[in-house]
Amino acid sequence: MPDVQSNKALRSATVADITVTGRVTDATTNEALAGCSVVLKGTQRGTTTDANGNYRIVVPNANATLVFGFIGFVSQEVPVGSQTTINVSLKSSASDLNQVVVIGYGSTTKRDMTGSVKSIKSGEFNRGIINSPEQLIQGKVAGVNVTSASGEPGSAQNITIRGPGGVRTGSTPLFVLDGIPLDNSSTGGATNPLTFLNPQDIESVDVLKDASATAIYGARGANGVVLITTKKGKSGSATFNLSANWGISKIARPLKVFSADEFRQQVTALGGVLDDKGGSTDWQKEVSQTALTQNYNLSFSGGAEKLTYYGSFGVQDQQGVIKNSSLKRYTGRVNVSQRFLEDRLTVDVNLTASNTVNQRPPSGGSLSSGVGVAIIGAAISTNPTYPAYDADGNPYQYQGGVNPLITLKLEKDITTVNRVVGSISPSFKILPSLVYKLNLGVDNSSSVRDFQSLANAVPQQDGRLQSIYMTNRNTLIENYFTYTLNQSNHNLTALVGHSYQKFFIQNREWSINKFPITPVEPIYNPSLGQDLTLANNRPAGYAIENELQSFFGRVNYQFRDKYLLTATVRADGSSKFGGNNKYGVFPSVSAGWRLSDEAFLKSGPFTELKLRAGWGQTGNQEIPAKITQALYTAQVSGTTSYPLDNTTSYPAGISYTRLANPDIQWEVSSQTDAGLDFALFNGALSGSVDYFRKVSNKILLEVIPADPIQPAATYWTNVPNMSITNQGIELDLNYRYASQSGFRFDIGGNVTFIKNVVRNSPYSVITSGSAQGSGLTSATVNGYINDQPIGTFFLKEFTGFDDKGISTYRDVDGDGIVTDKDRIAAGSALPTKQYNINTSLAYKGFDLVFNFNGVSGNKVYDNTANSNFYKLRLSKGLNTTAEAIQYPNESINNSAPVSTRFLKNGSFFRLNNLALGYNLSPKLLGINRWVNAIRLSVTGQNVFVITNYDGYDPEVNNDRNINGISSYGIDYLSYPKARSVIFGLNLTF
Repeated sequence: MPDVQSNKALRSATVADITVTGRVTDATTNEALAGCSVVLKGTQRGTTTDANGNYRIVVPNANATLVFGFIGFVSQEVPVGSQTTINVSLKSSASDLNQVVVIGYGSTTKRDMTGSVKSIKSGEFNRGIINSPEQLIQGKVAGVNVTSASGEPGSAQNITIRGPGGVRTGSTPLFVLDGIPLDNSSTGGATNPLTFLNPQDIESVDVLKDASATAIYGARGANGVVLITTKKGKSGSATFNLSANWGISKIARPLKVFSADEFRQQVTALGGVLDDKGGSTDWQKEVSQTALTQNYNLSFSGGAEKLTYYGSFGVQDQQGVIKNSSLKRYTGRVNVSQRFLEDRLTVDVNLTASNTVNQRPPSGGSLSSGVGVAIIGAAISTNPTYPAYDADGNPYQYQGGVNPLITLKLEKDITTVNRVVGSISPSFKILPSLVYKLNLGVDNSSSVRDFQSLANAVPQQDGRLQSIYMTNRNTLIENYFTYTLNQSNHNLTALVGHSYQKFFIQNREWSINKFPITPVEPIYNPSLGQDLTLANNRPAGYAIENELQSFFGRVNYQFRDKYLLTATVRADGSSKFGGNNKYGVFPSVSAGWRLSDEAFLKSGPFTELKLRAGWGQTGNQEIPAKITQALYTAQVSGTTSYPLDNTTSYPAGISYTRLANPDIQWEVSSQTDAGLDFALFNGALSGSVDYFRKVSNKILLEVIPADPIQPAATYWTNVPNMSITNQGIELDLNYRYASQSGFRFDIGGNVTFIKNVVRNSPYSVITSGSAQGSGLTSATVNGYINDQPIGTFFLKEFTGFDDKGISTYRDVDGDGIVTDKDRIAAGSALPTKQYNINTSLAYKGFDLVFNFNGVSGNKVYDNTANSNFYKLRLSKGLNTTAEAIQYPNESINNSAPVSTRFLKNGSFFRLNNLALGYNLSPKLLGINRWVNAIRLSVTGQNVFVITNYDGYDPEVNNDRNINGISSYGIDYLSYPKARSVIFGLNLTF
């Protein structure tokens, strides 16, 4: 009987819950690791450490095993046994060379890469009000220049990787979301097509820079590739996260236009006509606002042995700093992974849905008719002596102009986009070393953009509604096999596959005029419009269908884990290209040598040291569809038909407007890269150095036929011998320090020296960059010129004034007359140096992060000043800045044509992010049973910028292309950037 009782007691002790406590620290510094996950292996039960590294967890029995994991450290498993106190010291993962990097159709480690790749994890992302993935990595990657072209919520971001390489094909890289290559076409409106993504859902952004890394994407890899990977669940733990952020934003740098008193003084001094209404109005302040942003995100993730999941819901409501501008985004995401058939079959499902509503104020880029006054242009030019409101509190109405507040009231531009992106990717392990994967993806968006002008009596205007409907559908089917071989000194991974992608874009638009003055807005009842004549409201639209079929393969080989070789080839066939060149083949090869594993360096200072070099070719297909095919017209005019006699009578018929060209093929970019990756002092100092040379040729252009007797004025072709070269050096460094006292210091940065040049162009200049403003119609700013960079400003050189106060310009050819032939290459919008500094400090529960970025060697054309800030306008009663009167000897009758007078230095140095955070211990609040972690934060965004540029911001690039030829570095009534403060709360359960 005693034996029975003792056995019962033993069994009872075995199955009884055991409470385990302890502390998790950094093995090197003995510093507490706050937020470290502690999970009961094989279950979803887990917790996280508090600000002091302490944890408490209940396990079912002595056979349990605890798994300790923390980002940047090697995870550790500890059996519980008879222990009730378990203290763990985690070892650092040494350097960035050990981090996992996502590459095309797979992943590897930075240590094993032979190409130039940079991986940015979620913990390294920029903070603040973020609308698209490009903003997350701005300043984080050498060779990558991200330009926020506008401060408008949801505005497009310009991103180039190692410089632009095309004239008509742009410089936007290929974005791949969870294995689905996205279409760079707009999904409706003027917003960034990537705005639909919730930044909180993104786990990592991997940038593939050189051809050996991008060649797996063949014809779309010339501008680089950006791989976006969203978050996934993890087996053995379940987490629930709730975050909230509240932001306050104001215009960072208002233009210093004259105040009312200064205006009165300056107009009088010039002898101009002063229309003084007795007011004192800051019109920039009147049309702007203190903008509020709210951002709420809820996510949950976890998993069992064979199933992992991640789900999220997000809401962002962002006001712009200009009234009547906003972005509202609603997102939902589900990522699920399930294993079947004894883990031989794995099915991954990714699904995201979003709704974005973007409202824009009337601006220079608006397609809206009606008043047609740009709000920003009106705010900087309107007479400041005019009052903003009358005695009754209504917007003041005055003769000879329109109160900007009335324009805000009457005009509306609103776009709604619904987008769903989903994929299912089953992979089956045919053999232990052979895996087949199928990737089915769909990216479908639909949008409606409404331009509305309300009918009004004073000032008089008829109401109008114009609506644009767009559908953008992208479908993908991929099949590929991956074979791995590991035999002592030999490691081999081989990939072969097929891809088919189809794009369908449809646009339809209509309009209606003459709405009566009613409380009902035309958007909500178009039937109230009274004018449907085709002359004013002809419906329009188009549809485009493109297909891309590809075959690809890659081999990675390692000998003794220190000699590395990668070879890639992809053959792409596109419906965009001519029948004689449907397919293009894009190869690459690269090699690496891990010197730190050699015997002669084993005792050296290097933790890691790797040499790598590669060469490859990639393509660019970002051109209009159908340009290889002939285009006809039945229009009867002097340019589309031929008279049969000496009269001007043109007979009806069909004629060419574009000739067929079956020989058109891809632009091809050949790139060479040589790099060195290193880590010293046990990984405390790590970095990389790269030299690159990228040459783009077979440049696609729309050119004038050599034969003047042609039915079409222009045709598309690959220009022989023309090339665009980008070459430079990238340096990336990171240093980490941690003291015994618990203080941690990280400082990292990168610098890029880059030179761009155009050679063998068939034209003396290819013009682009159309100027805007009174008297500037048809004027151009940019030029593609031989032996000059892309983005060169091709302008008359301003030399001062003659004795009558009229502008003078340099007579370059000495013929006594200054014409367009005397224009000069006056610098480029492309920076020659890009530099970034990223610093973080941490002590116990506190952390502080600084992110700086800057560029130099570039110029900006201030089209805003060119069209608004000169003496003639001031004398006519329009407001200006002091720039208009900087030359006392200038005549008030002097005009201001396009010239170097308004070309300015675009260099800047910016504190982009400043974030202070504190991890509050739930135990101190007595809620640690329910809450695992609490984080409080405050972030400053666009804290300051040091620059000589006197516009709203030097980081600007209005799209002023001419016939699709890209423009660079032009500032015209740009939406001002904001300075923001964001308060955050994050709870983990």
